[in-house]
Amino acid sequence: MELKTLIDYISQTQITKELIKKLNKNNELNLVGSNRYAKALIINSLAYLDNKNILLICTSSELAYKWYGYFQSLNNNENVLYYPPNDYSPYEIRTKSSEVEFSQLNTLSQIINNKNEKNNKIIITTERSLQPHLFNKDFIKISNLNLFKSKKIEIKDLAIKFTELGYKKEEITTSEGVWSRRGDIIDIFPVNNEVPIRIEFYDNIIDKIREYDSATQKTLDTINEINIMQAGSKYKISSELKKLSLENNFQIDDKVPHDNLERFLGVVEENPSNITDFIDDRTLVFIDELQQCIKFTDNWFNECENSYKNSKDEINDILFKNRINHKLKKNLFDNSINIYKKLKSFKTINLFEFESNHNKVNKFLISDKIIKSPDKNINKISIEINNHIKNNIKVWILSAQPMRTNSILNEFNCFTKYIDNHKDIKKINDLINYSTPIILKSKNNYELEGFFLPIWKVAIITDKELYSQQNLTTSFFTRRRRKSISSKIDLNKINPGDYIVHKNHGIGKFLKIEKINIIGESRDYLVIKYLDGKVSVAADQLSSINKYRSSGKVVPKINKLGGTEWEKVKEKNKKIIQKIAIDLLKLYAKREKLEGYPFPADGPWQRELEDSFPHQPTPDQITAVKDIKNDMEENKPMDRLVCGDVGFGKTEVAIRAIFKAITSGKQVILLAPTTILAEQHWRTISNRFAPYPIKVSLLNRFKSKNEKTEIIKGLKDNSVDLVVSTHQILGKDIEIKNLGLLVVDEEQRFGVKQKEKIKQIKKNIDVLTLTATPIPRTLYMSLSGIRKMSILATPPPSRRSIKTYLSELDIDAIRTAISQELDRGGQIFYVLPRISDIQQAIEKIKKMIPDIKLIIAHGQMNEKDLENAMITFNNGKADLMICTTIIESGLDIPKVNTIIIEDAHKFGLSQLYQLRGRVGRSGIQAHAWLFYPDINNINDSAKHRLRAIKDFTELGSGYQLAMKDMEIRGVGSILGESQSGQVNNIGYDLYMEMLHEAISEMNGHEIPEVSDTQIDLPINAFIPSTWITNKEEKLEAYKNVTSCTNFQELTDLASDWISRYGLIPKPVETLLLIMKLKLLAKQCGFNKIQLKKPNILIFTKMKVNAFKKIKQALPVSIQSKFIYQSEREISKIIIRGLGITDVQNQIENLTKWFEIMKDSIDKELIHSTNKN
Repeated sequence: MELKTLIDYISQTQITKELIKKLNKNNELNLVGSNRYAKALIINSLAYLDNKNILLICTSSELAYKWYGYFQSLNNNENVLYYPPNDYSPYEIRTKSSEVEFSQLNTLSQIINNKNEKNNKIIITTERSLQPHLFNKDFIKISNLNLFKSKKIEIKDLAIKFTELGYKKEEITTSEGVWSRRGDIIDIFPVNNEVPIRIEFYDNIIDKIREYDSATQKTLDTINEINIMQAGSKYKISSELKKLSLENNFQIDDKVPHDNLERFLGVVEENPSNITDFIDDRTLVFIDELQQCIKFTDNWFNECENSYKNSKDEINDILFKNRINHKLKKNLFDNSINIYKKLKSFKTINLFEFESNHNKVNKFLISDKIIKSPDKNINKISIEINNHIKNNIKVWILSAQPMRTNSILNEFNCFTKYIDNHKDIKKINDLINYSTPIILKSKNNYELEGFFLPIWKVAIITDKELYSQQNLTTSFFTRRRRKSISSKIDLNKINPGDYIVHKNHGIGKFLKIEKINIIGESRDYLVIKYLDGKVSVAADQLSSINKYRSSGKVVPKINKLGGTEWEKVKEKNKKIIQKIAIDLLKLYAKREKLEGYPFPADGPWQRELEDSFPHQPTPDQITAVKDIKNDMEENKPMDRLVCGDVGFGKTEVAIRAIFKAITSGKQVILLAPTTILAEQHWRTISNRFAPYPIKVSLLNRFKSKNEKTEIIKGLKDNSVDLVVSTHQILGKDIEIKNLGLLVVDEEQRFGVKQKEKIKQIKKNIDVLTLTATPIPRTLYMSLSGIRKMSILATPPPSRRSIKTYLSELDIDAIRTAISQELDRGGQIFYVLPRISDIQQAIEKIKKMIPDIKLIIAHGQMNEKDLENAMITFNNGKADLMICTTIIESGLDIPKVNTIIIEDAHKFGLSQLYQLRGRVGRSGIQAHAWLFYPDINNINDSAKHRLRAIKDFTELGSGYQLAMKDMEIRGVGSILGESQSGQVNNIGYDLYMEMLHEAISEMNGHEIPEVSDTQIDLPINAFIPSTWITNKEEKLEAYKNVTSCTNFQELTDLASDWISRYGLIPKPVETLLLIMKLKLLAKQCGFNKIQLKKPNILIFTKMKVNAFKKIKQALPVSIQSKFIYQSEREISKIIIRGLGITDVQNQIENLTKWFEIMKDSIDKELIHSTNKN
């Protein structure tokens, strides 16, 4: 949102012009009074009128982010910059986070490269950024690299430049500060860009520059030019130290851990710079509460002074050992007198909330009036707006749901106008000139509150005043990142040493990939070891094998090659699977007979509510919401599982479904496993639904008898639209008049009896289940098709994976973990499995860190005490919360970015995952410490769980963990019968494949279901090692190409490969053609294609009558070539004479004929569907 019309209006008033004159005359001005949002508007207008940049200085990062939000609501987002302060004292061993360093460099880059005098920047920072902490400005200004299309530069010279800029070379570029090379393609992730860059060379000339997605490696936009900023100062400091050394070398004692080279900045840089060295006289400096800033500066000075004294001898000793004749200097910190004296060279405006002796001179008092929030009393707000209109006061209304706001104000005879295009300046100005209040769409991103400025005759009203709505976002800044394209979860990724299942040969062990040359034709093969030999499987037939996954933790039995052992195992399991298939088909049939309520299509309110979401929804969220709505609009009851990592947006997906149900006239139940989670859902949904006539109630064990009676009555008479509840709602005495949707959050947390009661509720209504780690049975049912499933696997742009540490109980490690978090201003969860352990933990922590502020939370506390503890902790009044698993579900506190779990082996895998997900919600690097006693005293199952939680640290791992849990615990009883034995015998994937085949056969499909078609033709179809050099990437490429399910996916994959690796070599082109042929063959029901000169043989389970039907679609001259030979198990189709032509001709003809057959099958399918 931009409020250019408002800024323009304020800037053109006489009072604003007088303020500029006063500032120009005295070089300093004190603005006193008003709230910060009003001041942000005045500041913006002053700078806009004077065509100046803004540098705003405040006391803390939290306050800086509020200013950041205010300015973003007024301006183009790209012009509002945040310069974060350093985390630690400059002499400490610990280094500042890469997030802070890259954000600083990004902001400096934009300041340096801002050549447009009308494109003014707004820079927000804290007083700490005024301290010397950077190389001199001249070095930073030249420490960047400008690359553009057609630029001539040798790749080896570019590599040297990247190193000098501090970029690290790796195999693949996925994170900032990294670069990689593949032939004539260079990937680099500049720290001053939101996404990485792919540079393609033609000889020594840059041919293309494109942005790409780091998660999928898919190219995005083509750009003509990129400026690459330095990736940090470590390389420069190291180089300068080596130059100072008499031995031209610099080393640090290994005993000094995680050494921070920036401690030596003051040794190699005589006069370090700060943020003000990068701005010019075109900048107005604003200081928020000058006296407070001075106080913070003095505190920092004292802290640095102590750090200098403690570190001086150690650093000087390092310099001496490296034969550097320099001493540590006090040039990385300064006192407040010198710091603020330097600011006198700029025009400065000091901002104060109250009048005092410090702001008597050059003072301007902003007389404003607070617009009271009358607790959703729209009538009072309407009267106030109408009074403003009578007094010729201009009114801007900022709302996340502007259409609803416009209609509801009009109902109260307050006639406003909603402008959907905030850039329609003429229309807005015309309405403002006629004193018509205008409504503009805002986001719920920031803590905006209304105000009235009588001097300027301007009033701002926000959703806070209209609906008592609070902002839903964190008060922490996270660097702006572009959204990622959803990445596929590769559950079948195989590595050398993994057990695999081959459909024809059984269970073996994958050894390696090797190239085999047969009669002059080369292909890549996977070598698989069996009990009595090895088998080489063509890499283009990778879909015929799967990673072995079972329902137990036993080592699988490796099969022998040849013989009948594997066939007997498959046959035995086939009979059992067929029985299960019958049960599944009965269940499908039963479900098909059920009739549900078909919800209508979305209305305008639905779209408005979704637009008011303060974040950019991920692609997976958008897909999940679309699928849920499609389910709801059908006349069959929905039963869908939404599986998403903690913090990936499951709640928002549910909110949209709930809103759709309620606005369609239905009631909704949201079932949560814990009181705290239910309370949080109730608050979140009440806030989102505040502008709408929707009654949201909370039912839990802490409600009084009268409150419960009132809610139950409301459910019965339809006056309650949504009830958020724990298992209390499952009581027999509750009657719900018009229930349309049941949402179950964290299903795995409910007990068996509760689940049985849930089953009774959900017979004919739509059901939406949310979970991060589904229980094995739930996941199994979704994968087998009994339930539909949506996966949220894409992290929000601000989320970062949590660093997980696994260790035997170590007091020093606990002390380090707590101290590190406290030093960066954060909070800690300390989780214990039992309440009885809490007192001992308190004594232990107090002994380690005496001054720490502790608070306790557990399930046996009464409601008031528990709620007070949560509020106290959430408000930052305690450093560490000692708790049980009460925090497992739903407690979101952005400042908590370290979690310590004692006796981690006593928790389930799902619990550990949920607990770890309580941190890292604000985009700051989070840490999880999992401690256990002596490893020898832990059982195997607990070891498996701990190993799994350590392995799955990447964002979006919840689904993989559930699959792992299915291995550790077993799939459970499906349809009343345990299937773990069958899964163990043949592996999970083959088990599921055979189950689908059995269902297909029983449904009487004429075209048999084929999981993979084997193609045995003598052809060069492989991925050359010179094209994809990394073995793991190469194996992944084979897996990707064999996983394509349609032609479009193949085309997209080929396009991705070109952008990532360059022009496709001939063997890869052939591989893609083979894959296209394979896809067609599978759709036609063909299992294998084999050359047997002079013919081509096709093997299939298709019956003769079905084949005759599809053969009739071929030209008559071709039909005679196809001869069908019936066999008991698998029949044979002979294509006469095709085998004597060259292999390219064979592929072209087979592709052409199979396409005709496939079209015939599709037409027949459409015909039979319409007939039914």
